[in-house]
Amino acid sequence: MSTFTTGTAPGALPGLGHMWPLLRDPTAFLASLPAHGDLVEIRLGRERAYVPCHPELLRHVLTDDRTFDKGGAYYDRARAMAGNGVATCPHRDHRRQRRLMQPAFHHDQLKAYAAVMEHETAALAASWGDSEVVDAYPVLYALALRTVTRTLFAAHVDEAVVEEIRQSFETAFSGFFRQMFMPPAVRRLPLPSNVRHRRALRHLHGTVEGIVTAYRRDGAGRGDLLSVLFSSQDTEGGDGLTDAEIQDQVVTVLAAGTETVAATLTWALQLLSEHPEQQRRLQAEADAVLGGRPARWDDIARLPFAARVVNETVRLHPPGWLFTRVTSAETELAGRRLPPDTTVVIAPTTVHRRTGAYARPLEFDPDRWLADRAAALPRGAFLGFGAGARKCIGDDFGVAECVLVLATIAAGRTVHSVPGADTRPVPLAAFHRPRRLPLRLDRRGPR
Repeated sequence: MSTFTTGTAPGALPGLGHMWPLLRDPTAFLASLPAHGDLVEIRLGRERAYVPCHPELLRHVLTDDRTFDKGGAYYDRARAMAGNGVATCPHRDHRRQRRLMQPAFHHDQLKAYAAVMEHETAALAASWGDSEVVDAYPVLYALALRTVTRTLFAAHVDEAVVEEIRQSFETAFSGFFRQMFMPPAVRRLPLPSNVRHRRALRHLHGTVEGIVTAYRRDGAGRGDLLSVLFSSQDTEGGDGLTDAEIQDQVVTVLAAGTETVAATLTWALQLLSEHPEQQRRLQAEADAVLGGRPARWDDIARLPFAARVVNETVRLHPPGWLFTRVTSAETELAGRRLPPDTTVVIAPTTVHRRTGAYARPLEFDPDRWLADRAAALPRGAFLGFGAGARKCIGDDFGVAECVLVLATIAAGRTVHSVPGADTRPVPLAAFHRPRRLPLRLDRRGPR
């Protein structure tokens, strides 16, 4: 039986707790916590919270979703913004929602969605000149948004609607943690930031409601994700998702399918630009499999190095960098008694960069995901997509898209860093992404 240690993170400020290090450099702060124990107490403002920093503890919290329910400041705000979808709903709603959502992410459906991924990725790559400098995240965010929008809605959604959705998400979610920690009385004030936030959410939900209503009125299946949601039936309860529930699922898929994919691809390109030997390995794999053409769904199984690059990127830079759980009953964790309604913070970085879990944890090493090496990792060492019943329902979708995009870029481009990067994370954003990452994409010569 494992013996765990507990401790308290130093440096909490009166009234602010550890908000300053979380704002200034959240990755460094979270990675430092294992030095203080396997379960570490921090302060979120005035609130005490506990961070599991050991693989076994973090996995235990994630897999016992009845005791460690989705709640607390993070999910209270997430539900207020994104609705009560499969990613944000509490335990009591999750089983039914997951069962109704599962057909939309069946392997055969993913293969159908891949045609959209292939088309959008090929179109983006074809639009670049011989030597293109791009600000990586906005470009890749737009790609991911076009892909998930066309996947959700097979009927053409014009670029103006896509751009409106993008702007709504950017405004509503870029300051997610600011809204999360802001006192309710301050959130209600007519401050310019609050007004913009509320307007963006109204526009986002109004757009989604209009699309869902139109689909329900037309009553025709199109083979897209939204049609699958309409056709899903609860075999135990006999009912399907209501329109309001479908709207919540659509917002959830839009959020999860854009920012997480864009952030992962952005960090992956940055890492490849800094490690040319790994980039050459990716290019060699793409050359052997693709022969210069864009990647397709059937290629994914033959692109194992690209998949390892994705895993290693998520290990070093998990897009979902901080979540909260709340204990539904008194429980014990690492020998510490936690009363009901105790906040537990889920931060994959605490384990992903822990020396005891990984050899050379700060090193970019895609080969640590070779089967024999990955099998030797401690259980619970990698939790970039969650674990247990609440494991990300769209992880195969997101990984497949990242592999297709990386392989397509590698087949035709060499990625170089350029001056002007600011890889500090956007402060208090919902997902971990750099503030600015310009990259130069040079067309590769004949091979």
